[in-house]
Amino acid sequence: MLLSHGGEPSPTGGPVARWSVEQVLALAPDEASREAGGRLGAAGPWTGAGCDAAGALWGLCEGGGSTPYRTVVDTAGPAFSCSCPGRKSPCEHALGLLLLRASDDAAFRPGEQPADWAAAWIEARRGRVAGKDARATGGGLAGEPAGAAARKRAERRAERVTGGAQELEQRLADLLRGGLAATDRSGYGLWEETAARMVDAQAPGLAARVRELGAITGSGTDRPVRLLEECGLLHLLNTAWLGRERLPEPLAATVRTRVGLPSSAEGVPVRDHWLVLAQYDTPDGRIVTRRIWLYGRESGRTALLLSFGAAGRSPAQALPVGTTIDAELTPYPGGGQLRAELGERFGAVPPAGPPPGIAAAAAPAVYGDALRKDPWLDACPVTLGGVIPVPAEDGWQVADAYADSALPIAPAALSRPGLWKLVALSGGGPVTVFGEFGHRGFDPFAAWDPDGTEEDGGTGGGAVVQLI
Repeated sequence: MLLSHGGEPSPTGGPVARWSVEQVLALAPDEASREAGGRLGAAGPWTGAGCDAAGALWGLCEGGGSTPYRTVVDTAGPAFSCSCPGRKSPCEHALGLLLLRASDDAAFRPGEQPADWAAAWIEARRGRVAGKDARATGGGLAGEPAGAAARKRAERRAERVTGGAQELEQRLADLLRGGLAATDRSGYGLWEETAARMVDAQAPGLAARVRELGAITGSGTDRPVRLLEECGLLHLLNTAWLGRERLPEPLAATVRTRVGLPSSAEGVPVRDHWLVLAQYDTPDGRIVTRRIWLYGRESGRTALLLSFGAAGRSPAQALPVGTTIDAELTPYPGGGQLRAELGERFGAVPPAGPPPGIAAAAAPAVYGDALRKDPWLDACPVTLGGVIPVPAEDGWQVADAYADSALPIAPAALSRPGLWKLVALSGGGPVTVFGEFGHRGFDPFAAWDPDGTEEDGGTGGGAVVQLI
């Protein structure tokens, strides 16, 4: 979705940041709308799709009749209009249009004038907003700063998020007083209704975490422990938002991102030779999230690129694992935030082997430092050097070949064929492995063959093998 400044149109009229697929789905009033919107997040059902620099979207969506549905969205607020008979807001067509924009720029014709039916609604909508802003600022006198009205709208949204966080705190308190064991009797409906309240409060990040709580209920014998852990993290996020004025700015930016306020890459661009460490897709229904991990040879920084594909399509952004690119990355704000946006690319450079690794014993300290910057982080990227995969009593672990230390392999990796690739690659000898380490263990994503050569795709320092 095209939002900036806390969810409002850019006061300068320039390009504005687009919401992610997850943030769009968090606006859905219920699960059925999420699924229906996901099916409409492809270019097939749409004609005449367009957008303007201020964040308005419009398009015609094929329906059950001979006349397509007229759908238009103004991302200030946001606000929705559709000619379909549905009474939900946003309807599945508005969600589909937003999902299409989030994952497929080519489907839109930016800069064109909207169709008459869309232009009339957009003009009326913005006229009402302008009138409210003028009244709120004493009549909109000439010479008023251009961003004053946008700041006031951002403040009003922050107030709505604050109201949602306070309500969620009360619901968590009621939940704990009633006992976590009683949550099974309430069913998923209670969580979905609470998540919908957070959507109304314009806090999609809180809504997503509430839905995760609902997924835990009835999901195993350890669910009370997991539920308590997640409730504690959600309580921490609520209190952090309510006391954000007292937080250091990097942590405050992380909190804003975690509650679901959109942000854009705005840091100082970093040009480097970036090694592509791993690339993998995570499906969420009909939405696909692609994660690409990069390592900067000169800066020593690790960065994450995120892209999304709707309606079951793969995201457009792709980088071959093991290659190195000369490019600029612009980081997103927030303490410990590794996400960045790929900027100008200056071409490919010769490969140069694996990144430097750390000892297995050092990984918990790296994760602990990352948690200080972002307490809601499930895992952080690490490259382990000189480790050997070995079986353990309850699964597998990667053991340090030169010291008496080991890390458990995360349960998610035990069922993937990549584990056996890692075992075969190692052959009982030490290898370099990149992955994520967190409270569930180490999840390997890629490894380097110590015997690889330039002829077989390596660099003399090892050919990369994807494990996920």
